[in-house]
Amino acid sequence: MTISAAIVKELREKTGVGMMDCKRALEETDGNLEKAMEVLRKKGLAAVAKRAGRVTSEGVIASYIHPGERLGVLVEVNCETDFVARTPDFRAFVKEIAMQVAAANPLVMRREDLLAEDVEREKEIYRDQARSQGKPDTIIEKIVQGKMEKYYQEVCLLDQQFIKDSDKRVSDLLNDVKMKLGENIIIKRFARFRLGE
Repeated sequence: MTISAAIVKELREKTGVGMMDCKRALEETDGNLEKAMEVLRKKGLAAVAKRAGRVTSEGVIASYIHPGERLGVLVEVNCETDFVARTPDFRAFVKEIAMQVAAANPLVMRREDLLAEDVEREKEIYRDQARSQGKPDTIIEKIVQGKMEKYYQEVCLLDQQFIKDSDKRVSDLLNDVKMKLGENIIIKRFARFRLGE
């Protein structure tokens, strides 16, 4: 099957992946754009995993001040090179993360950052709730697991639903930008300030 330049260009615009990789993915999927995007995503995630150990000593610190100037966020996002740190895609990603922190108010970056005693306290609250509702002991732990997943999605930045696309998590957005820019990128830290707190 002959792959037209127009469909290759369309795939490149949607994914940010190089022309030849787009052409190969389209050839592999007989010109199916959706399947080609999936192929590129799988290959990209494998490449992202390989880059995970690379040093990220460049990047930016960005701020977001909510209208009314009563809420503000600082966020540090690191990448491997100064070149990538200056790209519009990287800057836009950092701004999205700052807005996410402002809107969703995460407590920590990832699950592992939560204190063990806080996690255990949450689990105990959910166990007590299930017992008080008369749930059998055999399913209480499954209920607790489900509620803990929701808890993580509320308080852990990387587990949160992205505010502009509820089908994506922040970790998906991070992986997408890593694939697009071809570098290891880390959301290093964030701080959220609300007037009077």
